[in-house]
Amino acid sequence: MALYVDLEAPNGVKYRQPTGLFINNEFVASSSAQTIVSIDPATEKEIVTVQAADENDVDKAVKAASAALKHASWKLLPPTDRGILMNRLADLIDAKRELFATIDAWDNGKTYAETLENDLVEAVGVIRYYAGWADKTFGQTISTTHKKFAYTVRQPIGVVAQIIPWNYPLSMATWKLGPALACGNTVVLKAAEQTPLSILVLAETIKEAGFPPGVVNIINGYGRETGAALVGHPLVDKVAFTGSTATASSIMSVAAKTLKNITLETGGKSPLLVFDDADLEQAVKWSHFGIMSNQGQICTATSRILVHESLYDDFLAQFLKTLTAVSHVGNQWDPKSYQGPQVSKVQYERILAMIEAGKKEGAHVAAGGHPVTVAGQNNKGFFLAPTVFTNVTPAMSIYREEIFGPVVVIVKFKTEEEALALANDSKYGLGSAVFTKDLERAHRVAEEIEAGMVWINSSQDCDPRIPFGGVKQSGIGRELGQAGLDAYSQIKAVHINMGSRL
Repeated sequence: MALYVDLEAPNGVKYRQPTGLFINNEFVASSSAQTIVSIDPATEKEIVTVQAADENDVDKAVKAASAALKHASWKLLPPTDRGILMNRLADLIDAKRELFATIDAWDNGKTYAETLENDLVEAVGVIRYYAGWADKTFGQTISTTHKKFAYTVRQPIGVVAQIIPWNYPLSMATWKLGPALACGNTVVLKAAEQTPLSILVLAETIKEAGFPPGVVNIINGYGRETGAALVGHPLVDKVAFTGSTATASSIMSVAAKTLKNITLETGGKSPLLVFDDADLEQAVKWSHFGIMSNQGQICTATSRILVHESLYDDFLAQFLKTLTAVSHVGNQWDPKSYQGPQVSKVQYERILAMIEAGKKEGAHVAAGGHPVTVAGQNNKGFFLAPTVFTNVTPAMSIYREEIFGPVVVIVKFKTEEEALALANDSKYGLGSAVFTKDLERAHRVAEEIEAGMVWINSSQDCDPRIPFGGVKQSGIGRELGQAGLDAYSQIKAVHINMGSRL
């Protein structure tokens, strides 16, 4: 099988797509005959076939990363020079932003405009942010007695296995690579099988930036085989994963056998609370964005909207009006499209099954709830109408389970206490939002919500400088910000005896 294929995307962009495994700065053929077929979710047509790694390939990639960790070209590289390399990588990604946006839109189904204007800006920003941290991670000197002192040093954890999701392929790769590289680790990164393409082009870009061989290795493969082999490899020191809670639980179980360091960012069923003093227009605008952007395929999606009973009818009417006016469903290249197709047939069918479950449980479909036929797509594509459920109770599956699609429940409450009880009635605790003009209430409710993040009068805010992560079954550890560095470094204490004897 060829290691490169020439492609032309529907928007006319032509490029050479790598299809092999990126190990030791070279694309190589898999030792397995297994492949992954990338499908355009708007047309259901094959884009290209890439190679999938087996256990032997994983072993080669991990050993390459292990060797690079100890090699002078990386181990002894001054931290400032690491930062220079990372800034060079950010420059190259920025220069290729139209190409990366094209690939992720084609492979994932998200709109080209969204990918170019948001995902690429974030990806470049994250690498630049951590490039600045590369020479600013250090230990401290600690006085003990006049005859002794101690100091600490921050060191890389070692070989890091990173497994990224399909909803933000390039962005999620940079979230993981940025802090890992800044701290001096080496990496084996596995892309999601649904979106294998942009990460291989990123691999080319990493080599072009001048990173030494073996520092970053990128492979494709299926979670049950490639992912499992990577997590269980004895030379892997840390596992960083973003994806489902069920998969994270399996990873945690395997990692526990050798006490690997782990960072897990998993599922969510984030609440958004609208109090009686909220700015209704702003609450509707952010509520719509919080669930319907990116086809609803967001781990932090505010998919449970809780509205004070005095505002409920007005909020619902305006939300449905906004849905009609804004949420145009179309292919990823149409400038009018707000919502593209779901990423895959499996995800599309899962969302439809959850919608049917909601109907059977007695919830009312206030909008959507069905597939959409998009003009010019020949009845193809995984398109869904944005869906709103009312008359929902906390016992219903659509209230409790993560759907990961453009589906929201809108529930009324009477008091602040009831709102908090409803918000916290979940096994998840990733994001949350509060809409109120009462500053004291905003802080009070933010304190009591069981979530790793709280947005006050907005939704989905994300910044490289601010920690990202959840509580309960939404994960372990934090990404982004200085906390993201803490996850990729370890502290060593050195005790100094100034000549005293026992």
